[in-house]
Amino acid sequence: MNYLLSILSEIGITDVIDILIVAFIFYRLYTFFTYTRAIQILKGALLFLLIQRISYVAQLHMVNYFLETIVSWVALALVILFQPELRRALELLGRNPFITRSLLSSQRPTRPSQIDEILKAMQTLSSTKTGALIVLEGDTGLNDIIETGTLIDSQITSALIENIFTPNTPLHDGAIVLRNDRILAAGCLLPLSNDRTVSRDLGTRHRAAIGMSANSDALILVVSEETGTISVASNNELERFITPERLEEVLVEFYNPAESGLLREMMARKS
Repeated sequence: MNYLLSILSEIGITDVIDILIVAFIFYRLYTFFTYTRAIQILKGALLFLLIQRISYVAQLHMVNYFLETIVSWVALALVILFQPELRRALELLGRNPFITRSLLSSQRPTRPSQIDEILKAMQTLSSTKTGALIVLEGDTGLNDIIETGTLIDSQITSALIENIFTPNTPLHDGAIVLRNDRILAAGCLLPLSNDRTVSRDLGTRHRAAIGMSANSDALILVVSEETGTISVASNNELERFITPERLEEVLVEFYNPAESGLLREMMARKS
């Protein structure tokens, strides 16, 4: 007890801050890897290290030598196995507004004309129950996704968006990628979400939207082919049954967060 009290008496405010920072880092890592396949790999790696330490204490020299040889390759193996998770973590860190601001976001106009074109196209697609998947590029570049589709590089118009998603046309079965006021590509392939908590009622389009939002800061718009309902995916979350008013608010927030506050105030006054 005296030894424990002597240790506690030497702890200062910097030590407390140091402990809290490390605890927060471990907590964030745990929440980041929870509900992913990576958590199972981490558990296996920790169990392997525990067995290695037990063999050292028990003086099982042959077993310990064998395990130590393998441990030297564990770091490289973890980098390879956790490549998707590490990439996502670095992207999240790079998108932190306190660290950097992209030149792309700073070039966005006050009220982009493409908002009205997107709203008009989404309402038409929803009323006709035409399935659609639209990706609005954020600060994270999506050139790797664009390369999977057909290059278009055209101005955003509602007529073109509606024509692309017309059933039985060559490019309808895929996603279109928008950058600022341009449609860059159509028929693009998106990564599907592996999250087991996602409802089984959701189809491929919705899973692709969630998967895309988990790997970038893009805003993804989805129109259900069965019900015509509109959904929005961002930051690995899916918001379903979007109203036209809510969709306009989301688009304004994406293109210009400063104007979004004014829009909310105007809508509150009308209500």
